Amino acid sequence: MLRKAFGGLWRPKNPHSLDHLKYLHSVLSKNQTVNESNKSLLVETIRSIAEILIWGDQNDSSVFDFFLERNMHSFFLKFMDQKTGNNYVCVQLLQTLNILFENIRNETSIYYLLSNNHVNSIIIHKFDFSDEEVMAYYISFLKTLSFRLNQHTIHFFYNEHTNDFPLYTEAIKFFNHSESMVRIAVRTLSLNVYRVKDERMLKFVTDKTAAPYFSNLVWFIGNHILEIDDCVRNDADHKSMNKLRDVVAEHLDHLHYINDILSLNIASLNRVLSDHLLNRLFIPLYIYSFARNSIPTEDMKPYVSPVVALFLLCQVFLIITHVPLVRLLAWIIIAGDMEVFTERGATLYATSPRRKGMVKPSFMAPPEPLDKLLAKNILSADSDSDSDSEPELPVSSSVSELTKLPSPFHVPEIASPDPSLLSITDEEKQLLLSEASFSLENRPFLSALFSALDYSDNDYFQLFSLCLIYAMQVNTGINKELLESIQIPSKNSQELHFYNKTLVEKMIQLASAGCQYDSKVRLVTLEILITSLQMILIRDDKSILMDEHFAEVEGAREESTLILRNFYKSEEIFLDMFEDEFREMNKKPLNFEFIMSDASLLLPPTGTPLTGIDFRKRLPCGEVEKTRKAIRTFFLLRKLSLSLQGLKETSLPLSNPDSFVQAGDVLDLNNSDLLAVTVVSKDGTRQRRFLVVDLMQLILIEPDGHRLGWGVAKFSGFLQDLEVTSDKDDSRCLYVTVHKPSSGNSKGTPTPLLSAAFTFDDHIRCMAAKQRLTKGRTKARQRKMHLIAKLLELPTTVGTACPSPPHHTLSSLRQGVKTARRARMVSGSNTPATSPCHSVDTGGPSGSYKPLFNPTLRVPGAANIVRENDEVRVSQRRSRERSLSRTATPDLDLEGIRMESIPRTQETQQKEKETQEVQEETSFEAGTAWYIGEGTDEGQTEESSLDPDSPRIGAVHDV
Repeated sequence: MLRKAFGGLWRPKNPHSLDHLKYLHSVLSKNQTVNESNKSLLVETIRSIAEILIWGDQNDSSVFDFFLERNMHSFFLKFMDQKTGNNYVCVQLLQTLNILFENIRNETSIYYLLSNNHVNSIIIHKFDFSDEEVMAYYISFLKTLSFRLNQHTIHFFYNEHTNDFPLYTEAIKFFNHSESMVRIAVRTLSLNVYRVKDERMLKFVTDKTAAPYFSNLVWFIGNHILEIDDCVRNDADHKSMNKLRDVVAEHLDHLHYINDILSLNIASLNRVLSDHLLNRLFIPLYIYSFARNSIPTEDMKPYVSPVVALFLLCQVFLIITHVPLVRLLAWIIIAGDMEVFTERGATLYATSPRRKGMVKPSFMAPPEPLDKLLAKNILSADSDSDSDSEPELPVSSSVSELTKLPSPFHVPEIASPDPSLLSITDEEKQLLLSEASFSLENRPFLSALFSALDYSDNDYFQLFSLCLIYAMQVNTGINKELLESIQIPSKNSQELHFYNKTLVEKMIQLASAGCQYDSKVRLVTLEILITSLQMILIRDDKSILMDEHFAEVEGAREESTLILRNFYKSEEIFLDMFEDEFREMNKKPLNFEFIMSDASLLLPPTGTPLTGIDFRKRLPCGEVEKTRKAIRTFFLLRKLSLSLQGLKETSLPLSNPDSFVQAGDVLDLNNSDLLAVTVVSKDGTRQRRFLVVDLMQLILIEPDGHRLGWGVAKFSGFLQDLEVTSDKDDSRCLYVTVHKPSSGNSKGTPTPLLSAAFTFDDHIRCMAAKQRLTKGRTKARQRKMHLIAKLLELPTTVGTACPSPPHHTLSSLRQGVKTARRARMVSGSNTPATSPCHSVDTGGPSGSYKPLFNPTLRVPGAANIVRENDEVRVSQRRSRERSLSRTATPDLDLEGIRMESIPRTQETQQKEKETQEVQEETSFEAGTAWYIGEGTDEGQTEESSLDPDSPRIGAVHDV
């Protein structure tokens, strides 16, 4: 009673109660003037009020009743109007309101807080935005309010009678704020506003704010583009990479924001935005800049470099899918001419009618800042944007019909009959379609795009040209008829009957340039090129590529194979690199939008890894990276060649883990050589296992308790990844590590699959196990090197590549064949030149061939046969020499080669035939397997024992 008599001046014990709110109300009533002595008390009081209101929202509705009855909102406005300690109290007020609207869930409570228009009064209050803390809490408060917008709450913010919408109009004024957090909040808020389905509110947004806001937004985006261009022009040494990444990321955010607006399908809003983008940004800055060298008659400023313009156009087609916008932009590139830069062109390309005449497309600043334009438009009776009283054009249909024409400014000529409608055979139709005329005349923008594909020093321009073509192919907003008009099929094209020969020839030439030694074509360019080429030429695993063009593709593949032969080495690192590159290439599908968002591509190609640029996006540095690039190029061209032939890859990967023994498989161990071992892991756990060394694997087995002679695989790892060391202190112990196959680009040291100490029963078994593991590792790696040699079409006798591969290509080798033959005749050498690879290694430092596999690395299981084969060949060679000495000197032909007949008896021919059969069985070119296990039958070959389709439950073959 005493507390009630004193008006609740005593603090209640329970902070979450109506009495405590009454107490806080009394504190505010006694301290309505802010000063230095009470501002801390007021801040704590405001914070406590928010806490009680959130509690009352979930537990006691009377709390909000008291809050409204006493009009406690009015205290907040009074505190904000005062200057003393204003920012200190305002920050707490904005933070409190933000917390309230974020945490209150009861709709009735929300309505209470939004009533009496106090929230709008706070929104339009003139805060001190020079204080970063005030600015941050204010924009966060507005963004939180925007998440509460719906068809029911919109009327608390938009006043139809006064034509006022402060939440939106005040927020968009900060669209170009220096802080990125503020700009992001404005974009989020505006999208939340546009999503509310209220016709009158959207009409206000379109009529009063769309033109001012979008014109300033487009100008702001354009200035960002000029900043990007400035970074590219002045940063050839990659010193300002961080700044370039920031401005590119900001530009991509703007494009995603524009796409989000267009995806809402608000027709009136989209027309205004599309017109500003086309006539104030895309045409005068993007289109003009990338084709500026092809249209010398036009002189528009400002402009950006062609590389930046191509990059920007790529991003537009990769991100934006709004049909009227992207279809018109693609049409300008494909069929547009010089009139696009005139007033008439602006009228024809416009996506919405205008009461006033259209002006020439140009990149220029708005007449006034956004806040002044908004003030004028809101106060004026009529808007400066499109009038709804005028009849609307059927945008989608008109754009669809417009983009089917070859040019908007010329009446289409009467075309010849469609070959597909003629009564002729399919072959004749195909011939007519392939001979369909394609011309770049009166297509300045398409000509500039095709010209950018011509390879000179590097792939700086070619990369973005390819990406632009690919982006238009995959963009869902572009109709397939538009691309097919220039004989480029899109992703949506069902049947392929033709392709653009000019484009395909340029792409194949670029691919061939990428297969040369020391080529400046990066891997990312080849990846995009091959993907786009496959989309142009292949449907349902069927290719329409002409034979002459396919021959050029095969020539490029042979070039890549020859270059990789130069890097082929017997060192272990080559096998690891070969498999790592294949795993990396097939790890995940290419994400071109992510690749092209990398700002480093805008700078000239560099070869140093110190820039931090991904290996695929720069030139190789050193022999190791050149080897990696040669391997990846070989994979890409092989993949393209197989896809054009409709074939599946059967030789890669070199070993498929799924076809080998896996942990948990049940194995038949009868007649298998097992070694008992105790496996001691790093954590000290000891397990009794049996060790089996298979052809390609190390397997640890636990006996099966249900079937005698069978076991369950508890661990399996590849022998090629094995590392074995002896324990100096214990002759019965081996330290075994099985490394995990990892990509060459992986960061850090990969965790091994197995790292343990193997303890055997005695030192004899330990030595036997070490010998098996060591030899098994050598043989496993040797088998895979044989497979790689077969992929590279290496002959049976090859030499190791030189440390620095010579500058030899197929063309240079072919030209040198005749000279080499004559040189050998002059010197009296009888060494045959059976392969271009002889020329490659002959030009190396060694000057002679060394066998790749010495006697210690001979193919396992075939050493005796090879020795017998060698003896036969030696005897044959001696008999031939004796017969040659008795033969008359033959005539010399035009090529300088001595043609002579060798007398051969029937017995000699039979021996040669048997020798050839034995050689085919032992040569690594004759098959994909190199070892026949002891557990196989006589008639069973190594190939069948390694069949990937064979079941895992079966005999384990020993090494």
